[in-house]
This record gives sequence, structure tokens and C-alpha cells, in this order.
Amino acid sequence: MTGRFFVDTNIIAYAHISNDQQKHDAAVSLLNGSLAGSRLWISTQMLSEFYSVMSKNKYAHDKIVGFINAILRNMNILPVTSETVETALHIKGKYQFSYWDSLMLSAALESDSDIVYTEDLQHNQVIEGKLTVVNPFVSLPNNVK
Repeated sequence: MTGRFFVDTNIIAYAHISNDQQKHDAAVSLLNGSLAGSRLWISTQMLSEFYSVMSKNKYAHDKIVGFINAILRNMNILPVTSETVETALHIKGKYQFSYWDSLMLSAALESDSDIVYTEDLQHNQVIEGKLTVVNPFVSLPNNVK
């Protein structure tokens, strides 16, 4: 085990958007607590998706830029490469995930992470025998995932 963690866009977005207070608090606690520091990874895909999500939630460009600059300073960023895409296509074919989820998982594997935090996939599923999906919101009241 490497002790590395990969974080999906939805976790980062919940940490910045407080329209669901329970998820917001859980995401902030996760990102500022056990995941803080050099063990935390995202990909360039997550940055693009984050910009899009924040824009749809009516945040101003300058505010989003500030958020992204903080992310760039505090997280390890893995660029999406042609190899990342090739692995994503393999994962998509094998597991039947969406292309975007497969690209995220490919980057998580490439970063040598042990855990990927997301609410979009099956909690505790193991990908390629080495990456565990964890939904940090699974124990929240009224959580259906």
C-alpha cells in the first residue's frame, strides 16, 4: 500500500459548495484531515470538471480561479496522457463504467493510489485488484449510494 488517495471532482466541489451541509462538512473534513498533504492526488480532468461544476453553480470566474490555485498548491496533479486514455478505454470495456469515470480511475491507478474517493461508483469495489472505491458519504443519513 502506498498511502496515496485520489479524489473525484464531486468531493472537491462539495468542499466548496454548501448547498448540502452534511456532504460539505464531510468533504471539508476529509480534505483537511486525513488526506491533507502529499498523499492527495487529482488529475487535470478533475480541475476541468471542477471549473465546470463551479461555473454551473454561479461562482464567478475569479473566485473559481482562486479555488483552483489553492488546489494546485495543495494537491498532486496528474496530467491526463495518451496512456491514461488507453487505460481508461480498457477499464471502460472491462467494468462498463462511463468513459469519464474510467478516465478518473485510470488516473488514480497511474498515481499509484490505494483509494479513490467518489460518490459515483460502488462503495468498496476494487478496481484492477489494487484500487478501492470509497464513498465518503455512505454513512450520512438519507444517502442512497
